[in-house]
Amino acid sequence: MEVVVDLHVHSKYSRATSKDMDIEHMGSTAKIKGINVIGTGDFTHPQWLLELKNSLSEESPGMYERDGMHFILTAEVNNIYTKAQKSRRIHNVLIAPNFKIVAEINKALSEHGDLFADGRPILKLDAKKMLKILRSISHEIYLVPAHLWTPWFGLLGSVTGFNAIEECFEEETDHIYAIETGLSSDPAMNWRLSKLDKFTLISNSDAHSPKNLGREANIFDCDLDYYQIMDIIKKKNNKKFIYTIEFFPQEGKYYYDGHRACKQCLKPKETIANNYKCPVCKKKVTVGVMHRVEELSDREEGFQRDNAVPFRNVIPLREIIAEVKQVGADTKTVRSEYNFIASKAGSEFEALLKKPEEELKTFCNHKIVEGIMRIRNAQVDIYPGYDGEYGKINIFKEADLNKNQQLTLF
Repeated sequence: MEVVVDLHVHSKYSRATSKDMDIEHMGSTAKIKGINVIGTGDFTHPQWLLELKNSLSEESPGMYERDGMHFILTAEVNNIYTKAQKSRRIHNVLIAPNFKIVAEINKALSEHGDLFADGRPILKLDAKKMLKILRSISHEIYLVPAHLWTPWFGLLGSVTGFNAIEECFEEETDHIYAIETGLSSDPAMNWRLSKLDKFTLISNSDAHSPKNLGREANIFDCDLDYYQIMDIIKKKNNKKFIYTIEFFPQEGKYYYDGHRACKQCLKPKETIANNYKCPVCKKKVTVGVMHRVEELSDREEGFQRDNAVPFRNVIPLREIIAEVKQVGADTKTVRSEYNFIASKAGSEFEALLKKPEEELKTFCNHKIVEGIMRIRNAQVDIYPGYDGEYGKINIFKEADLNKNQQLTLF
């Protein structure tokens, strides 16, 4: 069976996170979207951990359940330390099979940071040393470097990262089985770096609100089984790893270089020409993901990795509806239309990825159907994100939408 999995999320106990990021709202939203398994996020936070224990029942080893939604115990931690005379700030996702092992993880990590302070705790702990600690607790714990390329907090990020996974984890690198591509990069960008071939590329939402669950996700051919999912990731089983769901990477907050305060978005060549300074204020620009990929890659753009897991770009259904209706994505109009379409299709992902065009037209506004088909064919206009600003994607030209509105009036 096809299983849609989103492993990297946050609870209401993380900073800048919706109060609705609880088990109830996460589960109900994931069902509408078509997600089968989600990470719990934040198992390092004592209060959230207590809620998880009270809310979830163990359906099978490693797989927990609540009201038909399945959960895997996950957390993200922020490792801040100095290595090779440089300050490092690295986010890592932790995945564990049961509450007993989580308790041991939390006990060990509490010696390096305040776990109550944030759902994503700051740990003054070298990432390599942390991995060794985790492996001493259990070999069933997985560590995945999060959003690999982001300037801050990405392991290969331009500001506080390294130039290779091996620089970070050294002799422990063989115990890193997967890396998370992040919203600002897609698998094709990662294929350009041959040193990454040994790792499974996974994609997750890093959601801070229920509506963002599944904006990136993984589709496996397996049962709802923790050990099957982890085995597919660990062994890079591309027969069982069907594809990943991806943001258009240009929509990510750090795709291009730039300086947000001066509204300057720069391509890598422009940054180099400007000596890495903002053309307006002359302050240093934030070097984005695309520039960093160009810097570290040893393959040309367009390189196709052998036996690579495919990927499909999507735009959330709410955003498609909002553009067609020319209203905000969080309006009542959009919510109503979204719920209707998702219900008729079976889920949001069924509508976005699977339902044939003619079937969609039987219950869906034809302009929305056209939008879905344009996204499936990557026929969109993209204004790249930079320096913390999300990119903007337009599915239609403004004239197309105005014409549509006029036809509706008549």
